Amino acid sequence: MTRTPLRVFPSPAALGEAVAEDVLARIDQARLTKSRFLLGAPTGRTPKPIFAAMARRLAHGKQDLSPLVLVMMDEYLVASGATLTYASPEHPWSCHYFARVEIAERLNAGLPPAHRLAEDAIWFPDPADPEAYDTRIGRAGGIDLFLLASGASDGHVGFNPPGSSRDSRTRVIPLSDETRRDNLQTFPAFGTLAAVPEHGVSVGIATIASAREAIMVVWGAGKRLTLERMRRAERYEPGWPATVIHECPVREILADEEALGEAPLR
Repeated sequence: MTRTPLRVFPSPAALGEAVAEDVLARIDQARLTKSRFLLGAPTGRTPKPIFAAMARRLAHGKQDLSPLVLVMMDEYLVASGATLTYASPEHPWSCHYFARVEIAERLNAGLPPAHRLAEDAIWFPDPADPEAYDTRIGRAGGIDLFLLASGASDGHVGFNPPGSSRDSRTRVIPLSDETRRDNLQTFPAFGTLAAVPEHGVSVGIATIASAREAIMVVWGAGKRLTLERMRRAERYEPGWPATVIHECPVREILADEEALGEAPLR
């Protein structure tokens, strides 16, 4: 049986509300101590209920978000001559677009300028110097909380594919066909698998495991396999990268009833 605690919620919305309350409380505590709160964040369907719940609470509470730093996990890369560079931030499937539209604009709506999540407080790894991302995180004191999501078909986390080393750090990664198919389902705007970029820049397994705390979020029937694989593991298994959750010092898996399904482990 896994050593990582599991909490099950009746719906993704209920899960989102619980995480939103916790994250906003931590941001406020950082404000009181005049420190920054570094939140590692994925993109895609999984975190949407969390950021939606945070936005609803902020619409009523008008909390100060200025201590928040978003440490984004990854970004798609496209060819620019002989080099790889970020996909356009105007593409609705790009991680920059998600961070701007799905996170920052929603959280900042209605907040006074001094209390908003600042544009320069949204960090992305640089494909020209990916190793610098881990250095930047370390110099900032490390990630306080990492929200994690798992690929449905192969357990990828960030863009880390099966076989990723436990000591891997931020790097440029060729995207597996399984990861690209998962991302096509997440972002139908791609249209076809051929339109999904073949490379990305991503934090590594060691980058994730170095966070002080991590929460793996899985919801929906499509995530039953990855939830079962994580629950059967006791430590990081390269064949299923989402098992990195077991390497984080303080950790929890949050799921909804659909993801739990009829999983044999209780």
